[in-house]
This record gives sequence, C-alpha cells and structure tokens, in this order.
Amino acid sequence: MARRIKPLIFVFWEGESEQAYTKYLKSAFEDVAVIRFPSNSGLFLEAKNMFKNSPKYRNNAEVTDEIWFFFDTELEKAVHWERNYKIIKELRKLRKCQIKVRLLMTTACMEYWMLLHFERTAPAIASPADKERIKDRVKRCVPFYEKGDYGSTCEIAKHYGTAIENGKWTLISLVDDGLPTLEDTDERNCWLYQGTHTFTTVHEAIEFLIELKR
Repeated sequence: MARRIKPLIFVFWEGESEQAYTKYLKSAFEDVAVIRFPSNSGLFLEAKNMFKNSPKYRNNAEVTDEIWFFFDTELEKAVHWERNYKIIKELRKLRKCQIKVRLLMTTACMEYWMLLHFERTAPAIASPADKERIKDRVKRCVPFYEKGDYGSTCEIAKHYGTAIENGKWTLISLVDDGLPTLEDTDERNCWLYQGTHTFTTVHEAIEFLIELKR
C-alpha cells in the first residue's frame, strides 16, 4: 500500500489568538496534515515576501497544497481587497497545479469565533465595547481565557464540532442578505471581506482537516 503524503499548509496569522488556535490545529491534526506558520504576525504582503525571499518558503512552493490567512475583518480593511486579491492570485500560481488559498475570516474579533464553540449567536460587532462584550461572553464559558493563551485556547478549540455547525449557520443566515453563494469562491469572499455582517469562515478549514482524517 502506498504511503499517503500529508498536505502541506502554510498559515499566516494576524494576532496572537489566531496563532494560538493555529498551534492547536497543528497538534490536533498532525497525523493528517503538515501545518507550518511563521513566528511573526503578517498576512498577504507577508506571505508574498516570504515566498519570494525566504528559501524555507520559496523552495517548498511546488509542494505547498494550501495557504491560509487567519484574520478578522474590519470595515477599514475593506479598501484593501483588490490589493490582497492580487496577491492571492499570485500565490495560487506558485504551483503548477495551483495552490488552494483559504481565507479564515471572522467579523471584528477572534473571540467571536471562540464564542461560536459554545453559542449560536450573531450580534453586531463594530466598536471596542462590542468586542469586549464578546470576550466577556467567552470568559463565562472558559473563565481563564486570555488572548493568545494556548491552554485556554485549547480548552475552547476542543469544542470545534459545535463551532463548525454554528459557523455554517452564520453563512446560511446571510443568504437572504445577498451572500452570493455558500461555496468558497472569490465572489463570496469579496462580499464577506468588504461587508459589515457578522460571520466566520474558519470552520471550513477545520472541515477540510476532518475530511483528511476520513
């Protein structure tokens, strides 16, 4: 029987909470995927520079299966879509058969994704006060949670099954608001990235990892 080669995934992350969650995924799914991520934060421009200038990334481009960007969407970031989309298209072409690029997006703060591990909810999240309320709701579920703390992040992340179902619900709920499609397409991601709706797409990456286990 031929040995199955694990997919190679590079994850670029925005904040310490995303980094901690990525560490959990790396550990939980190490039997089916090789997940690597830089020690420093950075998203689209960081990825472009790393694959251009770092031998560690450049020399592995042809065997890279997926590139993930793990971040929060904010209204002020909407104007950067075209610039980032250009980079996405460049990264895809680093491999002859094209690299899959996933956007692990969550509205306003990573804590909303954390909260979906326990609750099905979609409040408006825009102001610092809104974000703090979401964090307080997470701390009601895991009192010792702190941003970037690996131990408390793992305690939350182990409930990812619930988060997947709630994450799907956030997208389905946006169909009537004009979401172009539930599929992971550039059109859909542009709509989400530039909008003000409450949602997440992080669950889609975890579903991919779960499917590898099957």
